[in-house]
Amino acid sequence: MADYFIHDSAYVDEGAEIGQGTKIWHFCHIMGKARIGQNCSLGQNVFVANNVVIGDGCKIQNNVSLYEGVILEDYVFCGPSMVFTNIKTPRSEFPRNTSNDYARTLVKRGVSIGANATIVCGVTLHDYAFVAAGAVVTKDVPAYGIAAGVPAKITGWISSYGDVLEFDSKGYAIDSTGARYQQISEIKIIKSI
Repeated sequence: MADYFIHDSAYVDEGAEIGQGTKIWHFCHIMGKARIGQNCSLGQNVFVANNVVIGDGCKIQNNVSLYEGVILEDYVFCGPSMVFTNIKTPRSEFPRNTSNDYARTLVKRGVSIGANATIVCGVTLHDYAFVAAGAVVTKDVPAYGIAAGVPAKITGWISSYGDVLEFDSKGYAIDSTGARYQQISEIKIIKSI
């Protein structure tokens, strides 16, 4: 007996790896070389292509497609209808459809991506970054950075818990859990114990 849930309307191709406790809901399609970790939730109409890797504890909301080249580390949140691309210069007349054509997109631990955001391929979203709804990300987003706008720019900083960080004159901030953060530079935040 399987230790995960697949809705009757979903298609999971032979060979796909699905972790314990994961739930795959209505009208999803998981291709055979995809790997999905434990305790994930894939909402309605999610597509996961070959060679996509999804870590543990990820939540992928309705209408999200993860194309080849996308890697999600643990505890990533993908909001409804957000978009990943995997080719920088697509052409219908001259298809780019081999693994060599796809640019890698790395989404690191704890990242949240808002509804209808677009992540252009080839970027890295670093640990606990937060991409606002509707943003278009064309460059890497630093750890704890809040990226918003078209094209997205860093508009602030956020804790791993999800609190917006306000730094004091010495460059320190504390979130509602008591975790302490230090601003090292205009583009680098670290969490200290």
